[in-house]
Amino acid sequence: MRLGQSAMMAVIAASTASAFQTHVTQRHSATTSLNAFHLKEGETANMFEGPRPLVKERDACGVGFIANTNSGEEFGTHKVLTQGLHALDCMEHRGACGGDGISGDGAGIMTQIPWKLFSEYRSENCPQPGVGQVFLPRDEERREAVKAVIEKVCEANELEFLGWREVPVDAETLGPLAKDAVPSMWQMFVKAPARLDDDEETRDGFERSLYLIRRRIAVELKAENLLKQADGSEEVYFASFSSQTIVYKGMVQGCVLPQFYKDLQNEDFTTKFVIYHRRFSTNTNPRWPLAQPMRVVGHNGEINTLLGNVNWVKAREKSKTLPEEQLGDLVDASNTDNILMMCNTQDVPNLLEPLVDLDRSDSANLDAVFELMTKSRHRAPCALMSLVPTAYENEPALSDNPEIVDFYKFHGGLLEAWDGPALLVYSDGKSIGASLDRNGLRPARYSITNDGTVYMMSETGVVDLDESDIVSKGRLGPGMMINVDLKTGEFKDNIAIKSEIASRHPYGEWIAKGRKDVTKMGFADERMYDDATTTFAQGSFGWGLEDIGMQIQDMAGSGKETTYSMGDDAPIAVLSERPHTPYNYLKQRFAQVTNPPIDPLREGVVMSVAMTLGKKESIYKVSEKGARLIHLESPVLNSSEMERIASFAEEENGGFKQGSISTRYDLAEGPEGMKGAIDAICDKAVEDVRDGVEILIISDKAADQDELDKSTYIPPLVAVGAVHHRLIKEGLRMDTGIVVETGSAWSTHHFACLVGYGANAVHPYLALETVKQWHGNARTQKMMEAGKLTASTLDEAQQNYRTAVENGLLKILSKMGISLLSSYQGAQIFEAMGLGEEVVNTSFKGTTSRIGGVGLADIASETAMMRPESASEKAKLVNYGYYKPVPSKGEYHANSSDLAKLLHDAIGLDKKVSAATNRDEAENDGVQPKNVANYNIFKKSLESAPLANIRDLLDFESDRESIAIDEVEPAAEIMKRFCTGAMSLGALSREAHETLAIAVNRVGGKSNSGEGGEDTVRCNDLTDVDEKGRSPTFPHLAGLKNGDSANSYVHQIASGRFGVTPQFLVTGKQLEIKMAQGAKPGEGGQLPGPKVSEYIAGLRASKPGVTLISPPPHHDIYSIEDLAQLIHDLHAINEDAGVSVKLVSSIGIGTVACGVAKADADVIQISGGDGGTGASPLSSIKHAGMPWEMGLSEAHSALLNNGLRDRVTLRVDGGIRTGRDLAIAAMMGAEEFGFGTIAMIAEGCVMARVCHLNTCPVGVTSQREELRKKFPGTPEHVVNFFEFVAEEIRELMAHLGYSKFEDLIGRADLLKEDEDQVARIAKTKGVSLSGFFGSIPDSKGDRAFLRTTPAEGGGLKGDVVHVNGLSSSLDREMCNNPAVKDAIEKNEGDTAVSFNIKNTDRSSCAMLAGDIARKYGNKGLDGSLNINIFGSAGQSFGAFTLPGMKVRLTGEANDYVGKGMHGGEIVVLPEADAGFVAADSSIIGNACLYGATGGDFHANGRAGERFCVRNSGAYAVCEGTGDHCCEYMTGGVVVALGTVGRNVGAGMTGGIGYFYDLDGGFEERVNNEIVKYQRVITAAGEVQLRNMVERHFEKTGSEKAEAILDNWEEEVKNFWQVFPPSEAQSAVVAETIVGEAVKVSAIAPSEELCYLPVGAGLSPEQTTRCAD
Repeated sequence: MRLGQSAMMAVIAASTASAFQTHVTQRHSATTSLNAFHLKEGETANMFEGPRPLVKERDACGVGFIANTNSGEEFGTHKVLTQGLHALDCMEHRGACGGDGISGDGAGIMTQIPWKLFSEYRSENCPQPGVGQVFLPRDEERREAVKAVIEKVCEANELEFLGWREVPVDAETLGPLAKDAVPSMWQMFVKAPARLDDDEETRDGFERSLYLIRRRIAVELKAENLLKQADGSEEVYFASFSSQTIVYKGMVQGCVLPQFYKDLQNEDFTTKFVIYHRRFSTNTNPRWPLAQPMRVVGHNGEINTLLGNVNWVKAREKSKTLPEEQLGDLVDASNTDNILMMCNTQDVPNLLEPLVDLDRSDSANLDAVFELMTKSRHRAPCALMSLVPTAYENEPALSDNPEIVDFYKFHGGLLEAWDGPALLVYSDGKSIGASLDRNGLRPARYSITNDGTVYMMSETGVVDLDESDIVSKGRLGPGMMINVDLKTGEFKDNIAIKSEIASRHPYGEWIAKGRKDVTKMGFADERMYDDATTTFAQGSFGWGLEDIGMQIQDMAGSGKETTYSMGDDAPIAVLSERPHTPYNYLKQRFAQVTNPPIDPLREGVVMSVAMTLGKKESIYKVSEKGARLIHLESPVLNSSEMERIASFAEEENGGFKQGSISTRYDLAEGPEGMKGAIDAICDKAVEDVRDGVEILIISDKAADQDELDKSTYIPPLVAVGAVHHRLIKEGLRMDTGIVVETGSAWSTHHFACLVGYGANAVHPYLALETVKQWHGNARTQKMMEAGKLTASTLDEAQQNYRTAVENGLLKILSKMGISLLSSYQGAQIFEAMGLGEEVVNTSFKGTTSRIGGVGLADIASETAMMRPESASEKAKLVNYGYYKPVPSKGEYHANSSDLAKLLHDAIGLDKKVSAATNRDEAENDGVQPKNVANYNIFKKSLESAPLANIRDLLDFESDRESIAIDEVEPAAEIMKRFCTGAMSLGALSREAHETLAIAVNRVGGKSNSGEGGEDTVRCNDLTDVDEKGRSPTFPHLAGLKNGDSANSYVHQIASGRFGVTPQFLVTGKQLEIKMAQGAKPGEGGQLPGPKVSEYIAGLRASKPGVTLISPPPHHDIYSIEDLAQLIHDLHAINEDAGVSVKLVSSIGIGTVACGVAKADADVIQISGGDGGTGASPLSSIKHAGMPWEMGLSEAHSALLNNGLRDRVTLRVDGGIRTGRDLAIAAMMGAEEFGFGTIAMIAEGCVMARVCHLNTCPVGVTSQREELRKKFPGTPEHVVNFFEFVAEEIRELMAHLGYSKFEDLIGRADLLKEDEDQVARIAKTKGVSLSGFFGSIPDSKGDRAFLRTTPAEGGGLKGDVVHVNGLSSSLDREMCNNPAVKDAIEKNEGDTAVSFNIKNTDRSSCAMLAGDIARKYGNKGLDGSLNINIFGSAGQSFGAFTLPGMKVRLTGEANDYVGKGMHGGEIVVLPEADAGFVAADSSIIGNACLYGATGGDFHANGRAGERFCVRNSGAYAVCEGTGDHCCEYMTGGVVVALGTVGRNVGAGMTGGIGYFYDLDGGFEERVNNEIVKYQRVITAAGEVQLRNMVERHFEKTGSEKAEAILDNWEEEVKNFWQVFPPSEAQSAVVAETIVGEAVKVSAIAPSEELCYLPVGAGLSPEQTTRCAD
């Protein structure tokens, strides 16, 4: 149920400052004891160890600026400040509150220093002193000591101290958490040193001195133990220290900031500009210094490459370039200039505070480097262009500006990008501006008024502006920048400011003169080894038969990575009895919630795998030497390219000195020899680089069989990591590039690991040799001849292999949201799983490894275990069975055909009984009685199996005596906690999907639809079942009962939005947002074309036979505040349904879970990285995501520690098979439990592992009719399984002495490490679980988290769902409007109503759509609701509109207009007296019509990025768009009457696009991978286009449309028509018979499709019909 009306309004009233219901009630806190799980002696809890931005706190926000240099006197106006504060308040929904519900996560402003306010500290000889805004300790004695140190340092550096000013504040406005931590706020004023008298014009010298002295103060305070307390509190922090800018910020909500800081209410506080920022933190107890703006930047986003960026900054600073004595003078202008440009600051921490620190946020670290660059003679726009570059390669918008491209090429070689989703607003006091990252996933809109004021904001509408005063409206697209000169007031757009910056140096000339390019060259045909030696080498490097038969065959044969299915059910590497390479001990990290993955498949235009080799110069001092580098087109090198690189060693060819180090060592040295070998290669590397080597080749190549026989090798990952970190330590890493030449790299994961730990490039000599061996094999040639493989030459096969690796690398980068391989290099974006401290400290410093594991000797032993006994012609590689089970000899797999047989015997399933055989004649449909003895055999087979999972190392340890089983709660109650995994209809057959839903509904559990939608026939309970258990509604199913329901309890909303309609949303009892999937986190789902039958295509609004690939989850869930928006959308359309968010286990999931809870989710699902799948890249299945045991424990612990645990239910899934698994999960914090693969086995799956091929022999995962008939399962089989599991749990509970299941939840104290299990295999001796699980809070004495908060009634969590706050007030007003209610009830006639709207009104119309869908379904409304709205609409305006709803917005809107639109009409147009040209101005935001399935849409203005992404039925017209228009579109029609960005039609498999192209630039903006384009050549196409343009004019009065129609015969020639292959034979694309019907609108008055005859003129009646 949802909260009652009175309770709901009480909750809403309690959050009047919040648009989202993001506050929490912290009524209990975790106990200080962290010993729920026993720690070993000497061990400390390590669950939350790691960089703070990763494991403790992440954030996102709303940000903007206002600049007006024309109004007011010298120091600006108070109006600018008040407008900025109002804008800050209007972005409250983009922030959140702390654990007390009142303390904000952070809000702040940066302004010009308010000199009128500070007049008493100014004088004629010091008109503009330096002003420090300082957070000081509240303890007076400590504060005075701090002040003394600050004054002493200022005096020592010639700053005349003018005085302290206590900032007037009102602490009573703060929430309890903020009040407990609030610093004492002070300002300090200093006069510039006399030596800088000539510096007044630019003030650069004074600013540099203030900057350096601030960092010097931190060192002195630390030396006196005054910088902060041991627990991090009472931190002395300079919010700003400048003679130009000042920052006011704090742990407050936006509306509280001016109440707390009384200065902000003072009329004397005047300024020419203001930057404002509101923060949403995943932590409920954030720190005051982490509020923004920072000192130079206000950042909305997350830096995904942070670890690498920090590592590289430190590596640069280790390189000493200035003598230490020169650092003493922080005043002399030329000396401070040298200090900053040489960047010698990190290596002398006794003189200056370290520049970067992983204990700070990503924003603070970015700000630190950005600030340093602005102080080192980079202008602020230049610094930001360098740090956050645009995707300049093949960018049509830069075709006329080669100087900008040259700028990016030059700086790209010097500096790895700070990559990730980012809207950055900046000011160095000289200019103010904003820039968007290369993907453009953050919203950024701006308006310019006739008085010269520039308003830039995350959302339009945050400042009330009269549209008649606005002369221009725009938006920042991907990589774009705007800048305002604060002295002249000049506004520069993207090209103007970048061209100005890029023209300051002759970058193009420098590159032409100094850079060497290695482009892709042909591959050699010659073999380096004979077959016997090749096979021996392969074996010694860990290759198995599968690696060639699956991976090499797919990569070399088709240029693609292997696709596989069913998840990863093999043991994790550290528990495996088989030998593993070090790569398998590393799990790829991925983006979820706080930052988005990106799309390598459809948005590869923003990505690059290019790398560089050579010595890198200082990033702070631009000179010609910076261009002297070797540029690699690909990081995957062949022998020809290695030779070309070698040629650059010649003096006349660049003089790049090179050296090679072998990682081979004598086999006789044994396992203990590896450590010495590592030390030796590291020493040699240091020696070589000091000797001038700029290209260091680390090689394990053996010359011949003899060398292979006598030597072994350091695994290349261990070697490169050790050398990389040693060179960093010695200050030499920037002086050389590292090439790894190895036989131990073949899969994409291997290459990612090598680059991630320091390699610049890889020469995979043995992989290329293997491709040659494979290609020459007789079997391969026969397959090519038979057409089973695409015929290829040897060169083409090797090219295919490289292409597959490169694309695989892009996929791995993208899942972390990283665009450039150069930013991924050295970023170490992995978590170690089973590596011990010795290995981590040697090769993987900074990588988290939370359960310990193998040492160097273990790795050496595993390496030796892989060696074949000898080389011979008959020798074959071992088939390790890591991917496919190999009976008896291969790796253990938990799910197998044998296991399936055991379970089938227990539950009474005979796979031979089906509709294809004798089921209709068999008694009880062939279902045999369930057999307890057989279930015990099934259970025992798992208990006695080899170690596979973390939980296998655990055992139970009760704190009480056992009880009788009849005292334990019944199985029926326990089964209510059971759920099925999110397996889609499409991945599964109808039979399998519907059988699971019916079975879980029978036991009172929660079935899950998966991401494919569901047939509306499933919405109603069955009432037509006959005595044989058959129903005409579901004639393909058996074993049915009246009262059964096939409607899934949980309806999933994934990135593909397949099947998401209003009726689908309102018929779900819970709505799940799929952020990530266990088998492939960071990627979208995929459904192979053969599985897209007519039925499946109909449900998904797509084309039969066309492969469906969902985009990665980024379009409307790219940040925590946008996930909050989608949760808000779903709570709006279905207030009765809870919202669940599906996450995948990874380090940092705890802080992510806190953010999700604050975003108002009701359920958080934690999936293990081993989850099943219908189809996924093999490397994703094997190498991404952590075990659920770790993710669940971390999420539960973080939520408890932050007082949020009672707001959400925790659900877990991923390889759960038995009651034992379930009990362990409960003790780690889970309240509900998902069954995936095992539930499929319970309905007949035989683990054939061919789900992706559509050939399932028992019809569980096939759409082929003849195979579906072989489906053997019934609901009873699945129920039998669930009953067995529930009874097993009851037995365990009785043994442990617990009668209620909920009493086990969170009780990690009932678990212990099983020493016998840990001792089962040798390499687990270094594994210890207690450090990690010892971090789980002891909740034995406080069980309040099992109930909802008092504000929500304190009842069972499942009985209460969260509700939207004031942000849905307009929706409620619409729904409660008497005329609207009457119209819905009568269901006839036309009704017109009007409302005003503001940007804080969100998801407007969604509640109304929900009310209609509940009553009439998707298409049952016969009346017409005309809704006229005026103002600036918030996000998701018009979401989920239905046929019969006609929504007209006069004003403007933000992102996601028409999200999920299913019908009706949405029109957006500017006010009649607007002062701007509508066709040139932005009127709607990004991702509009995302997932639309119908309706007509018209926008009289430009749209943002990703217009009509995943549109499958809407007919839309706008007047221009940003990048990625029509992306993933499967139906509908789009007309753009203006220019568009690049990448049009990427992933478009259905529908038609028409694009007006007056300047001739359209063709280079099309993604040609799928779609084709032509002029409008058919009569049908012209009719369709003209009628849509006419309709657009009639609906909006568009001047652009009118001009085109007035000159139609000529203007139609300026249109391009874009279409995918599925539309190639449609009437509008190909010449067809005149008279064929053509669709010109998605709706008509009758709500039927609107068609016109081809070639016929429009009658007035027809024109009216299409207009109405």
